[in-house]
Amino acid sequence: MKACILFTSALIFILAGCTTLGLREPLRVSVAGMEPLEGKGMEARFSVHLRIQNHDDIPLDYDGVALDLDLRGTSFASGVSNQQGMIPRFGETVITVPVTVPATAIIRHAFGLATSDHTKVNYRLRGKLGGPGFALGRHFDSKGEITLPTMSPDTVH
Repeated sequence: MKACILFTSALIFILAGCTTLGLREPLRVSVAGMEPLEGKGMEARFSVHLRIQNHDDIPLDYDGVALDLDLRGTSFASGVSNQQGMIPRFGETVITVPVTVPATAIIRHAFGLATSDHTKVNYRLRGKLGGPGFALGRHFDSKGEITLPTMSPDTVH
């Protein structure tokens, strides 16, 4: 009998914890900027500045971040960072993540941009903010649009 009560209590506790996790507002993540980094070999590297908004009424501690960046519907760059911090309740912060762009993505996107008249490009960010300890972390999936810098013929050598 005691085992049945203990099991029922544990089950209620677990379900209550899962319910609380499910009620969190999704993170709102957008590209705040990009800066070139020194690349190696055939790869390009960038610092991607992510603006992360926490719409929950509790602060969000994070331990690590991973992201995949797609441009124009195809894979472009990915990166990880082991940085730690806290996003305040109903607050925001900017996290900088170094990303790598493989040579194949550079060629594919350069060809796509050369054959179009668009300087505005749709992007998709998918990733995860890691949680401290054994926490599950918070996944994000955001879409937006960025304006690519235009190159005049004078800047091409």
